[in-house]
Amino acid sequence: QVQLVESGGGLVQPGRSLRLSCKASGSVFGLYTMAWYRQALGKEREWVADITSFLNTNYADSVKGRFTISRDNAKNTAYLQMNSLKAEDTAVYYCHVTYRTDGYWGQGTQVTVSS
Repeated sequence: QVQLVESGGGLVQPGRSLRLSCKASGSVFGLYTMAWYRQALGKEREWVADITSFLNTNYADSVKGRFTISRDNAKNTAYLQMNSLKAEDTAVYYCHVTYRTDGYWGQGTQVTVSS
């Protein structure tokens, strides 16, 4: 079982930045594939970005060039740096871990982009 704790969400004006953090339990964090998903009110959860144990990264087209996913294996933590935020980025952001055939979700953190 992997526990995930997200932090860093909040209210921010359009064009500004936020950095989300996801701290994971476990002694094999370096082997996890870490991902971020988001779910806007009334919409389905969607994949945002992921980073593999080999540090390969992938992004949804909607965030490419604005968001950066990274990880610090020494801290068991993954990050999502979000720049040039837009109103349509407003959602609950969830951290997800994939390890072998298992997947785990965090509790989510709210990001609201509004003036």
